[in-house]
Amino acid sequence: MMNLNALKIDPEFQGKIPPLNFEEEQQLEQNILHEGRLLNPIIIWNGFILDGHTRYRILRKHPFIVYQIQEIKLANRYAALSWICQNQLGRRNLDPERKKFLMGKLYESEKLARGGSKERAHDENGRFTSMVQNDPLRAKRLSTCERIAAQNGVGPATVKRAEKYAKGVDAAEDAVPGAREEILTGRIKATDAEITALAKTPKGEIPAALAELRKPKQERQPRKAETASSKQTLSEISKSIQGHQRQLTAEEKTSLKASIDNRYQERAVANGSLMMCEVQGAKEDFIRRWNSIFKEYPDVFEDSDCRKIIHDLTEDAVQYLLKIKEKTL
Repeated sequence: MMNLNALKIDPEFQGKIPPLNFEEEQQLEQNILHEGRLLNPIIIWNGFILDGHTRYRILRKHPFIVYQIQEIKLANRYAALSWICQNQLGRRNLDPERKKFLMGKLYESEKLARGGSKERAHDENGRFTSMVQNDPLRAKRLSTCERIAAQNGVGPATVKRAEKYAKGVDAAEDAVPGAREEILTGRIKATDAEITALAKTPKGEIPAALAELRKPKQERQPRKAETASSKQTLSEISKSIQGHQRQLTAEEKTSLKASIDNRYQERAVANGSLMMCEVQGAKEDFIRRWNSIFKEYPDVFEDSDCRKIIHDLTEDAVQYLLKIKEKTL
């Protein structure tokens, strides 16, 4: 049997587990003393406790209690965090805020455990190709986000929002130790957007932001007014993508004026080099405008209508470029 003194506590691991209140811990201690043994083993990985922190503390107080330690094999630290989150999500008495936090941490941990790499194999010509594409069984598997969503009865977008929420909670805890439990137990009453925003708030400003969130809503300072661009609806964004009428930028006005002026001037004879400059400029303008939209309005990828529009526009562009490619190559 492993010596209790050999066990280690990792604050990050422990922080993912809801702590018992005083009465609950007292009751657990009485139950263990009555049984004279632990009914559930302490789960560890590389000597670190993954499940059983409270039982461990009780054992240190009463070393005569019979106990078991179960060690599990995991690939790395992120896999250990993933295991903890998954284990806690299996409990029935989770508050909504804590469930959201654990879902976000589970998604983050599983992505980090995977390292963002994809398994690859060679095709018959020796070229690299994704194994998922060549294996029909693996191709049917859900993505990490979809799998976590299905396991918890939510949509993939909820899991992605939960990850952002968890980052905000972590930022709060990093700046103000103890803030995590204040948020997850509801002592700090804030919207998801307010907690998520903490992840992008400078660390030195987070204590003041949390102090404001601790106040009753009617006593809080009004938030900064949103910019006009942040108020743009998804419908307006989709119109922008489709090329509906909009106000021209200064650069575009200058370009338009030059184009009009050139109509009344004698044109130089076009040649291949000049035309290729035009083609290259058109390509770069297309990429710049799409990148600008997707950078400023990433929510378009969460909206099913916008995703369909983007898909259709992309498909049209691909088909057009393929026709050009067939003519030139």
